[in-house]
Amino acid sequence: MIQITLPDGAQTYEAPVRGADIAARSGDTTADNTLAIKVDGVLRDLSSLIDEDASVEIVTREQPEALELLRHDAAHVMAEAVKELYPETQVTIGPAIENGFYYDFAREDSFTPEDLARIEDRMREIVARDEPVEREVWARDDAIRYFEAKGEHYKAEIISDIPANETLSVYRQGQFRDLCRGPHLPSTGKLGTAFKLLKVAGAYWRGDHRNPMLQRIYGTAWRDQAELDAYLHQLEEAEKRDHRKLGREMDLFHFQEEAPGAVFWHPKGWTLLQTLIDYMRQRQTRAGYVEINTPDIMERGLWEQSGHWDKFGENMFTTEAREDRVFALKPMNCPGGIQVYKQGIKSYRDLPLRIAEFGKVHRFEPSGALHGLMRLRAFTQDDAHIFCTEEQITKECRIVCQLILNIYREFGFDDVRVKFSDRPEKRIGSDAIWDKSEAALKAAVEAAGLAYTTNPGEGAFYGPKLEFVLRDAIGRDWQCGTLQVDLNLPERLGTVYVGADGEKHPPVMLHRALFGSLERFTGILLEHYAGKLPLWLAPVQAVVATITSDGDSYANEVAAGLTSLGLRIETDLRNEKIGYKIREHSLAKVPVLLVVGKREAKEGTVSLRRIGRNDTETLTLRDAMVRLETEALRSTRFPVSLPSVEGWGESTGQLAETAAG
Repeated sequence: MIQITLPDGAQTYEAPVRGADIAARSGDTTADNTLAIKVDGVLRDLSSLIDEDASVEIVTREQPEALELLRHDAAHVMAEAVKELYPETQVTIGPAIENGFYYDFAREDSFTPEDLARIEDRMREIVARDEPVEREVWARDDAIRYFEAKGEHYKAEIISDIPANETLSVYRQGQFRDLCRGPHLPSTGKLGTAFKLLKVAGAYWRGDHRNPMLQRIYGTAWRDQAELDAYLHQLEEAEKRDHRKLGREMDLFHFQEEAPGAVFWHPKGWTLLQTLIDYMRQRQTRAGYVEINTPDIMERGLWEQSGHWDKFGENMFTTEAREDRVFALKPMNCPGGIQVYKQGIKSYRDLPLRIAEFGKVHRFEPSGALHGLMRLRAFTQDDAHIFCTEEQITKECRIVCQLILNIYREFGFDDVRVKFSDRPEKRIGSDAIWDKSEAALKAAVEAAGLAYTTNPGEGAFYGPKLEFVLRDAIGRDWQCGTLQVDLNLPERLGTVYVGADGEKHPPVMLHRALFGSLERFTGILLEHYAGKLPLWLAPVQAVVATITSDGDSYANEVAAGLTSLGLRIETDLRNEKIGYKIREHSLAKVPVLLVVGKREAKEGTVSLRRIGRNDTETLTLRDAMVRLETEALRSTRFPVSLPSVEGWGESTGQLAETAAG
């Protein structure tokens, strides 16, 4: 007898039973809505045969697991369509990914937009055929011979690399067979038609630039048309908000081939980045941090001692100096922070010691993975390392969590999720240390009253991690801040403090980043606000533009007065029509335009116009100055420092008399 335990009860069978039969007998779902089963928590095909007692869940289209199934099958259906339309093409690898799927193809001719349309149409035909999807277990040599005979040399290579003791499964739908672990839907008809092919990109075979370049077709798949339409709308919005496009329009930065993965900041972009750093510096100073700076290049031995060389060595930039010593550009700031801590004797009375650094780090990312400010090879991290005792872990972690969430709210991110990432497969330290680290971090996040989900195996190689995920204005998630508890690196690098018992002890090291990469956070902000940054953050806060040259002198005086308050002001005295100037500065996302002419100069007024609005407001110059100063202070809940408008007139000569009316 076989006992099957379902969430709502148990079933008993006299012989092994298929998942589809269990689903049919449960009566809670329809055949059309049933996609797969979970056996003791593991997702499996409906055709799976269960021959021993097990806990089983029926997976329907509405459940979270359904999306990954649908997207995985969409990749297979796409590959089948490609093989039917372009038989000479080789198929390689095609997984489900976040929001969609892709498949890499080897083909001499490039896929065109017209090809994508044909492939998508053929996919719909395959769905309409409702071909059964069947799992077959093959012998390794038989599989290699089969795919070699079909000209699928990449598949044969994949099979040859699979360990001999692993079961090798092939899925068949119609005349198409594909190597795959599964699971899959019971038939192609279950996929539905809520999918769309999006683009073609290049991808090296197995991600190695020394291998042949393949063509990767990306697509998206959803449960129904409404979800697909919502996602496509999000993509349209994302395209409008693309930070690379905004960077050009706002004259913030650019990239070029001579420095792949590195940013050329323009004056306005550099102002924006420095404004973020100044803001963070103020927050950290108030929170009790001291700031340091450590070298960009350090000797290989230090990275070996810390464990970074073993973990990240292949992604580090290295150089050999004339004395034959190997140096590396730092991929992380923590070993440098430890070296500063180690200067001088530290007592338990000195802890917690909070050390912050805006450190430039360098990592060799594959060229195909680079994406504007979002994925770089050289970027700045707002790292901090908090050295504390084990008894201080919970309190310090709570303080960091509160600081991170408060800062995100000030930047307009109220929807923040927390993920707890535990020990990865490749790590340093004993299981006992990891048990202690994970328990301490869980206790801290629970003490802070934060709900969290678990991200298994995604911790840092030296300790468990909290990840803070922001949801932006159009519903996209961005992982930014992190907090890690580390009981490994301090001991590996000889870091100690003198305890109350007079003995030396290794401190606990909390690794903390608030924005994460400052460059990436800048890109996220640009896309979140569609370039229309809050007044305090905008690199140019206002432009004083003239209607005719009669207003030039007054425009310069207005700009000088606003600049004296600490506001970032530009003038536009060009011999252009005011409508042209307004359009140009609106495209550059300048928050405020102050229009002046002969009449405004005579009356001591300005016409104030805001981005995104067609109306203007006439104010006295002093009222405009007070308003802009106040808005620049209030637009963040943590005010920036500006001088007061009061007393401004004492040092501005003619302008003061004009403004006074």
